Amino acid sequence: MHAFSLGLHARVYLGKIERWHRSLKNQILLENYYFPDELQDRIRQFVDYYNHERYHESLNNLTPADVFNGRGQSILDERKKIKHQTLAMRRRMYYDNHAKFSNMMS
Repeated sequence: MHAFSLGLHARVYLGKIERWHRSLKNQILLENYYFPDELQDRIRQFVDYYNHERYHESLNNLTPADVFNGRGQSILDERKKIKHQTLAMRRRMYYDNHAKFSNMMS
């Protein structure tokens, strides 16, 4: 008797494929399709959405297309810059409002 075992890498890969199929199935089963072309079009739409619009937590909230095309790091850098600017603006607003309130109470 021979035992068959997949390596860790293959098991992880298969798990990801199974998860993708579950996501596809969950979306596709929400609607009824009366013609094969309708189903094929909907699958194409899902694949396009999944790869180009849907953010993936495992990819630092980037799309697979962003990562594949090498845009990932520049997007993350831009997000970090916006976050720092937003925090600085909120700090200024807080201190400005705090100073105004202190002057009113004096």
